[in-house]
Amino acid sequence: MSPYSLGEQLENSRDYGDVFDVVKKAVKQSIGRERAGLMLYLGNLPLQVGAFHGVGSNGIVVNRKLLSSISFETIAELNSYVFTLLLHEYLHSLGYMDEGNVRRLVYEISRENFGEDHPAARFARDPPLPRIPPSELQPGTEEPELEIIRDFDRSSTSYIN
Repeated sequence: MSPYSLGEQLENSRDYGDVFDVVKKAVKQSIGRERAGLMLYLGNLPLQVGAFHGVGSNGIVVNRKLLSSISFETIAELNSYVFTLLLHEYLHSLGYMDEGNVRRLVYEISRENFGEDHPAARFARDPPLPRIPPSELQPGTEEPELEIIRDFDRSSTSYIN
């Protein structure tokens, strides 16, 4: 275990793998569950979709277009928002399927590990609004152009605990 708090680890995260390490530690601390073997893809999805995990798969897809359409004041805020997206989908990968329950857990886990006023808890409660031109709100037909993120899940844990 790192001598740094999870908040410091999240703030100092340099990539998706670093943020996901914090997600996994927070979930382990809060609900005692974990799994390994997940892969991350970035893709151009409709702006109403932050990310998704296909049930039964080992992949999480995060919406590249959405991330680029939100103005963050600091890297710590960006990391916190990515944390909430990855946490939400990680919970789905652990078998939590009810959207309302997952949203509540994302908020509770964020608040418990970082505090009520941390950007992750605020984003879990009130997600930031992207700068979306009205033309972008219509479902598009563009390809998602998935890009795999290397070195994402660095754990060697058994499949699901």
